[in-house]
Amino acid sequence: MSNATPIPVIVTGAAGKMGREVIKAVAQADDLRLYAAVDRNPDVFSLDAGELVGLAPLNIELTNELEPVLAAAAQEKQPCVMVDFTHPSSVYSNIRSAIAYGVYPVIGTTGLSDEQMKDLTEFTEKASMGCLVIPNFSIGMVLLQQAAVQASQYFDHIEIIELHHNQKADAPSGTAVKTAQLLGDLGKTYNPAIVEEKEHLAGARGSLGSENIRIHSVRLPGLIAHQEVLFGAPGQLYTLRHDTSDRACYMPGVLLSIRTVTQLQTLIYGLEKIL
Repeated sequence: MSNATPIPVIVTGAAGKMGREVIKAVAQADDLRLYAAVDRNPDVFSLDAGELVGLAPLNIELTNELEPVLAAAAQEKQPCVMVDFTHPSSVYSNIRSAIAYGVYPVIGTTGLSDEQMKDLTEFTEKASMGCLVIPNFSIGMVLLQQAAVQASQYFDHIEIIELHHNQKADAPSGTAVKTAQLLGDLGKTYNPAIVEEKEHLAGARGSLGSENIRIHSVRLPGLIAHQEVLFGAPGQLYTLRHDTSDRACYMPGVLLSIRTVTQLQTLIYGLEKIL
């Protein structure tokens, strides 16, 4: 895909595992250009973004100052996009700042509260700007979620297990929460009680959301991102599972989001909405 005027892209959380993959993907796409790379890690300040990820120099030095980058991007002739893979504690303010400067956010960071999502939706609509909040950029995960919705028509008992690396800051994962929400949208009552349960250790049965679906979170080194949706019925167990072995699997979804977000005028939650 080529474009005479490549889309300028700001990567925040640039030195993280996902940020580095985004830099590589953007640098190798003809219709995109890396505009800036932002990260709070002092060890990477002033390093060239290309060299950081094992590519030829891109003449973009890493910085820890997002505000000046957004201010400069606001002066560009074409809309800029910010891809955020930072931390739940900073992502909300990053999104607000980007929209205030007219920069379109694509958000891979999870952990936004329902109240923050509501506020951001109102903020984007007032600004008539698009924002994509994507719990999981994997096409395979979208297919798993669609299969789970289909299966839930025939099963009343469902639990979710999500497994991630031990550097993930939030639990349960945004992907697991999104999966439970999609199942809850069908209006069914899941997991009708059979016995009165008692936890001898708090949290032994996982978290329980409004959908009455329990989510169990595992955090271990050696994992990347994995999810199982288990459906139980008398005499059978039906399991859907998605495993990530390389973060490159997320990049087609990231690139699609970058190319789509400037055409939107509100906040969209979930990759399935733009496929």
